[in-house]
This record gives sequence, structure tokens and C-alpha cells, in this order.
Amino acid sequence: MRRASALFGFTFATRYPSSSLGFRFAHNNNHNRNFLTRPPALKLCLTSSAGHRARTRYGTMSASVNSTPVNEKHEQVFQDFKLLNAVNDRYGGVVIEVTEPMDSALFSSLLRASIAQWRHQGKKGVWIKLPIQHANLVEAAVKEGFWYHHAEPNYLMLAYWIPEGAHTLPANASHRVGIGAFVMNEKREVLVVQENTGRFRGTGVWKFPTGVVNEGEDLCAAAVREVKEETAVDTNFVEVLAFRQSHKSFFEKSDIFFLCLMEPLSSEIRKQESEIEAAKWMPVEEYAAQPFVQKHELSKYIIDICLAKKDRKYSGFSPVPTSSVFSSEKCYMYFNVSDLNGQ
Repeated sequence: MRRASALFGFTFATRYPSSSLGFRFAHNNNHNRNFLTRPPALKLCLTSSAGHRARTRYGTMSASVNSTPVNEKHEQVFQDFKLLNAVNDRYGGVVIEVTEPMDSALFSSLLRASIAQWRHQGKKGVWIKLPIQHANLVEAAVKEGFWYHHAEPNYLMLAYWIPEGAHTLPANASHRVGIGAFVMNEKREVLVVQENTGRFRGTGVWKFPTGVVNEGEDLCAAAVREVKEETAVDTNFVEVLAFRQSHKSFFEKSDIFFLCLMEPLSSEIRKQESEIEAAKWMPVEEYAAQPFVQKHELSKYIIDICLAKKDRKYSGFSPVPTSSVFSSEKCYMYFNVSDLNGQ
């Protein structure tokens, strides 16, 4: 019977033209068994044209080894082998963070060897968080089978799946979150705006102040901010009256829109010059009579819900600070407080 053996190697150019880096799997063989008694270890050596062999240790983003002296065969075995710095995630995968500049050919070689080791260890997903200043490594990662997962202003996240079959990695964020602010004063006038950008530009349609929730921003805080930015009116968040989900709304992403009841704390309006054409307080009946509102079912539902709330015939969801097992930070749970408390 042929003894189990494996050979894995590659070379790359360094600033020392006569050097190459080689990797070899060294198996622990037993003539009396037809299977391996322990996983293969990786042996790392640096060989020059003069035939010298030396163990090596690179910096943060390069290879490093820790060795034990010998095994039963008096062979040197390296049991702890790391090529690219990575941390384990909670789901059986690893995350690589590139922190230092690197030649793309060297990165490709180290990445290929690292994946071989992680495959042997039974790892699943591999993530590369690639800062924008190391964009030269994108092509090398893609050629090794990585795909784009998501991008932020200062980094690109790439992903790779080691096991056979379809991957189970979570998808990128699927929804954009927006708010619409229903602000009514004691005169039953609603705060409305006309936009000078977007689909409503030049249509003459008066609409509620709207906007997108920022990353890390609470829904209730976003509603207060958007009203202030567009009209300079100060408000207090009261509750979520309803929400709408739609799909393929923004760069093929889904959209969740929350209709929010706001209490006005001031009345003077100063429109936002960059986005708002006009802003004013309008009698709610006049707002509801607009052809646009009457024509579209969603708009009719919105005004019906808002008026029902003002007439005390409807209960929305109020924000209640709470904590969870997921974070020590306080978060908001939105629910019908009145019915829960029997009011």
C-alpha cells in the first residue's frame, strides 16, 4: 500500500532574487494503519540558492510559525502555522483584516495557503475586510474565489465559502429605513413641504417631511432630525403610527417606511435651501383634498390613520427604552403602550 503523502507548494519573488518560499505537508505515517493518526502539519522553510534553510517570521500580515522540536521520526514538525492574521468568528469562520501594504502576488500566495490550512481545520466562511488604501489586493482575492459582500466608504468586505455546496453566509443589508413625519398643530394644520429634488420636484405636491435613518441612529431621533433639517421646526416624537415595506426601491434594495406622529414644539418655519422648495402649515382638509393624495391608495391610508389618531380612534407604537442580550446599549422597543397597560 502506498503511504499517504501530500505536497503543497508555491513560490513568489521577494526582494532577495535567489529566495523562494515553500510549504510542505508532513504526515505522521504508521505502517500498521491505512489511515492518518493525526492531521498533517505544515512545514515552512525559506531556501536560498546556497541551500540554507531557516525558519522565518513575518510581520502582522505575513507568515509566522511556532515549532515543536521533533516527532517520533526525529522530523521537525510545525504544529501552529499561520499565514494571514485572522480572528475566528462565532459561526465557524475567520475574518482577515489587512492592516499593512502588501504586494498582490505575495498576498495571493499567502491567501491560497491560508485557505488550505483553514479547510483542513474545518473552517467555513472566510471574510476579508479590505481598507480602501489596500485596493490593489482586490483582484488577487477575486481570482482566489472571493466575492464582494458589501462596501462602506473606507473598506470593502469580501467573502469566501470553504465547504462544498451552497454557502450559508448572511446577505448584505437588505433594507433602507425611512421616516415620514406627521406634525399637526392646535389649529389642525399639518406641516408640509415641496421638494426641489427627486420625483416630486416641480409637481406642486405638498407632502410630509421625510428622510432616511442614518446608521446607528434611532428611528425616533431620525424623525426629529429630519423635521428640523427641512423646516427648522422643533418636535417631540410621540409614536409610530404605521409602516410600509416595499421592494426594489433603492439600488434594488427593499425599503421600510415608518409613519411617525410628532408633537410640534415651535411654529416658525425656515426651509432647507438645498432640498426644500417651500414649506408651510396647511389645513389638514386642504392637504387631504390634493389630487395626489386622493389618487393613491397609500396616501389615503396615511391621512386616514393620522386623522384617526388625532380623533383618539387609533393607537400607535410608542418607543420604550429597553435592554437585550445582544448589546449593553439601551435600545427602543416600539409597541402599543396604552393597550398593554389597559388604558
